[in-house]
Amino acid sequence: MPDTAAGPAGPALPGLVPAPETVRAGGGEVVLPDGARLAASPALAPAARAWRRGAEAAFGVDVVPVEAGADVVFTLDGALPPGGYRLRVGAGEGPPVEAACADLAGAHAAAQTLRQLAGPAAFRRAAAPGARLVLPVGQITDAPRLEWRGVLLDVARHFLPKADVLRFVDLAAAHHLNVLQLHLTDDQGWRLQVDAYPRLAEVGSWRAESTVGTWRTGRGDGRPHGGSYSRADVREIVAYARERGVTVVPEIDVPGHVQAVLTAHPELAARPGDHAVRTTWGISEDVLDPSPAAVELFARVLDQVCEDFDAPFVAIGGDEVPTTAWRERPDVVARAAALGLVGPDGAGDVARLHGWFLARLAEHLRSRGRRAVVWDEAFGPDLPRDVVVTAWRGTAVARRALAAGHDVVLAPEQHVYLDHRQGEGPDEPVPVGFLRTLEDVYAFEPVAEPEDAAGASRDGVAPGRLLGAQAQVWTEHLDSARRVDYAAFPRLAAFAEVAWTRGLPADRAPGSPASRAFVERLRTAHLPRLDAAGVEYRPLAGPHPWQTRPGVRGHPRDLAAELAVAGDVGLGGWVEGREGAEG
Repeated sequence: MPDTAAGPAGPALPGLVPAPETVRAGGGEVVLPDGARLAASPALAPAARAWRRGAEAAFGVDVVPVEAGADVVFTLDGALPPGGYRLRVGAGEGPPVEAACADLAGAHAAAQTLRQLAGPAAFRRAAAPGARLVLPVGQITDAPRLEWRGVLLDVARHFLPKADVLRFVDLAAAHHLNVLQLHLTDDQGWRLQVDAYPRLAEVGSWRAESTVGTWRTGRGDGRPHGGSYSRADVREIVAYARERGVTVVPEIDVPGHVQAVLTAHPELAARPGDHAVRTTWGISEDVLDPSPAAVELFARVLDQVCEDFDAPFVAIGGDEVPTTAWRERPDVVARAAALGLVGPDGAGDVARLHGWFLARLAEHLRSRGRRAVVWDEAFGPDLPRDVVVTAWRGTAVARRALAAGHDVVLAPEQHVYLDHRQGEGPDEPVPVGFLRTLEDVYAFEPVAEPEDAAGASRDGVAPGRLLGAQAQVWTEHLDSARRVDYAAFPRLAAFAEVAWTRGLPADRAPGSPASRAFVERLRTAHLPRLDAAGVEYRPLAGPHPWQTRPGVRGHPRDLAAELAVAGDVGLGGWVEGREGAEG
């Protein structure tokens, strides 16, 4: 039986990240001994099982599943909001620990909160001598603010072995994030082994070298880089994530960002000739010929994707698609005209082939019971309304997409691109993009503007829904799990609280009381958890010496200057005649 000690001298509830909606601390603690008993409603069993396995490993105890008379109970409560839970430890009647959950998602959140309550030791993989599974007495009521709480992990620019992806899933789940978008294909590498097209991985999964720092230096490292995931690897990643309440959304990026594809299948290229997997960053003008043959190949690729990934969403890219090569070809211009894709002058408008091509793949996904997700450049009159738009260039395009009836995920680079630099100091490694500190990310507000702008229906079209928000971890300059840790944490913890926690103060600007309180809670309570988990995050005071990259040139951008020119759409993406800002 658990040992419950009551009284005002008991420990207070530790600082939780993300913060729950309501917390009521009590005095005392509950000690769960070896042989503690666990019961769960059948629908909540995966979350209870995940909590049990983690607790057993971290504290060296056996937690015994039972059907009745349990010390820890996960129960269903349909009166709670979706994804919500109510957690009681050692207070009132009933079992010593009870998690009432709206659904399985709520149970996963409750399990992660229980893990945080047990202290940093709960984030270790084996028990230290004397470790005890101790929970402070108290009650928590909680539910998510946003439905889609995502993080993108780019494994195309730099490949991450499967074990590192699984570890990243663990870290996402620990912060109540429920979507992992895996960016699997790009100019620099194709990461999926596809049965119907083996050359995609055989040829497209590796490159001769990688550029060191910004592409503007032209400096290569002379070291081949590559890797791919087998179908068994993919299914393992998906199952592992599902067991932790995380949905893996695959991304196959077309019709741009395809230089690796064209190396394997040059017959699909808009420009003939030899192709090579891209060794540098920036935006490539090597794009697909938007032909029936290309539609057929990618439809078959997506068939396998739908077999191996169980997410209701499949991302198909659509960002940064130069149309230069299409304009150079009279047959492509004629094809656009024949399809009725014409401009104001009545001539074929090759730019609309962008939306036409993505629409064909979106329709194919719909036939497989999935919804397509695209980056916001793909938003336009040719995009089917059921396609989700991920708005990365600012909130203006998010408002337009919502008004046109599309569901939207907010992912603005001005706020939540975590590969962007975290400091102005000379020690900041490979300083690219905008300056985005921990406090800047915490100040991000994903709700007010787009929701207000959706308004009433326009031209008979009901506005779309704001599904949620997503942080991005692009890896042009993150060549290992250690570098991913540095870029993502602790900023991803700040993003997670913004996406999860209801009732946050409206003023979370850097230096505000809310911001200072968050940083202090992070410092005293949450960074020790990340330490125990082995996360090599960026210290609050700046990088460790071994985290710096002396002599590697970045490309800092000035957010205020770009906003002054372009408003909240920034200067990201491809615009004809303009140098790309990427990398």
